[in-house]
Amino acid sequence: METQPSEVEQLRKQVEELKLAANEDQKRIEKLQVENQALQRGVSFPKTGKERFSSRVIIKTLLKEGKPAIDRDVVICGWAKTIRLQGGGRFAFVDLNDGSTLKGIQVIVTGETPGFSDVTGTNAGTGACLLISGKVVASPGKEQDIEVAATEAVLLGKCVPGDYPISKNGIPLEVLREQAHLRARTNTFGAMARVRNACAMATHKFFQEQGFINLHTPLITASDCEGAGEMFQITTLLKNGTAKISDVPLVKDTGKPDYTNDFFGKPAFLTVSGQLNGEMYACALGKIYTFGPTFRAEDSHTTRHLAEFWMIEPEVAFADLDDNMDLAEGYLKYVVQYVLDNCMEDLIFFDKFVDKKKLIERLKKVLEEPFARMSYTEAIDCLLKVDPKKKKFDVAVSWGMDLKSEHEQYIAEVVHKRPTILYNYPKDIKAFYMRLNEDGKTVRAMDVLVPGIGELMGGSQREERLDVLEEKIKECKLDREAYKYYLDLRRFGSCPHSGFGLGFERLVRYVTGIENIRDSIPFPRYPGHADF
Repeated sequence: METQPSEVEQLRKQVEELKLAANEDQKRIEKLQVENQALQRGVSFPKTGKERFSSRVIIKTLLKEGKPAIDRDVVICGWAKTIRLQGGGRFAFVDLNDGSTLKGIQVIVTGETPGFSDVTGTNAGTGACLLISGKVVASPGKEQDIEVAATEAVLLGKCVPGDYPISKNGIPLEVLREQAHLRARTNTFGAMARVRNACAMATHKFFQEQGFINLHTPLITASDCEGAGEMFQITTLLKNGTAKISDVPLVKDTGKPDYTNDFFGKPAFLTVSGQLNGEMYACALGKIYTFGPTFRAEDSHTTRHLAEFWMIEPEVAFADLDDNMDLAEGYLKYVVQYVLDNCMEDLIFFDKFVDKKKLIERLKKVLEEPFARMSYTEAIDCLLKVDPKKKKFDVAVSWGMDLKSEHEQYIAEVVHKRPTILYNYPKDIKAFYMRLNEDGKTVRAMDVLVPGIGELMGGSQREERLDVLEEKIKECKLDREAYKYYLDLRRFGSCPHSGFGLGFERLVRYVTGIENIRDSIPFPRYPGHADF
């Protein structure tokens, strides 16, 4: 059927109206740009000051835009990965990186460019900080679509070649720990920081989207959440470390320090967990999560422990152990998906240079199927059936033992080949606050085990029965007075509730493949090391 003339005219009229509207929008944009430029001109700053920095383009943004950015005038800033003189000293190639992405952008600085002598002089080498004004041009190379032809180069911070302690490639990670103030400029630690940031972002997004309230819990406490006693004590009795032990006031009858003269009037410690405080608010607000630093004075030199680390601890009222396991699984899958969506460049780097055991494939597998679930007793039975000729454990397996990393990894990697949640642990190896099962021998505890790491999360349904909790505190020889507020939750409107704790650095290890936990945090604290 042919279109009638009246319909054609009507269509043409609509097209003209759309064009007119588009022109009006473009004029409005141009007007706003002119007004913005006028406002900027009205503020006077030094040439390399705030105005120049505020107008800089992030290198990640520029590389992502690619070819459409060609012919645009830009200002970029960063640190030189390399500066290479070419053409008999007539021009130089600078690989500039601002930390926003793994790859930097190539900058061409010619001999006629203002600042050329500074960039190629004795004060500029790997690590030098530069401000580059220039034009985006097409790159003849295959690595990236664009590069920047400099019209001006400013040496903001010199770095003399030969003096820079991390100028070489392939420096061992344990050596870089002694250069923690500079190691973020390496590919490994720049990528770690970006992935760590993504994990933190995903954590907040997940819990906020699920209606949780973020709670800030104290770092200073008078109670030991875990009942393990491995806590850093804090005191003012030693007067910033300048006093002698003999200056500490003592209780006459016992000879122990008299803490009534201390800052808090009692022994105080750095917290090992925000859980007990978290429960108090969960039993009023319904769902909370904490995300903050915790401390443990465990004299451990393994690749899995830190003295200062960050913990994520959700607490949920009216939730049982099954709800808790569902929450833990949902959270981990959300974080993994977020990192895959937002950090693929960094993950490819880790997959190639750090964890060569198919990291990305392993992460994708987390999303593909439900986590396996197995009771502690079933896990023990399974481990006891392992043929010692095929797999010999360093620590013998028996019911009632605290499973070691080798056992946990075997369950996750060999038995189920995927993340696995173990539950219903013996009461004697778990904390006092976990709900006792009807058998009187086990508690409603859970641990999430993942391939390559072992335990990643630990949690439980909390004991909500006052008489049972009081008996447990007595059995563990804990100071009942220190937990009177915790007991009040069971006295006044007690409710079933559950939660778990996740060591954030273990999560970073898992999604990056970094072997040593000391390399999953910017400034690690461990026995004998509290630098930076």
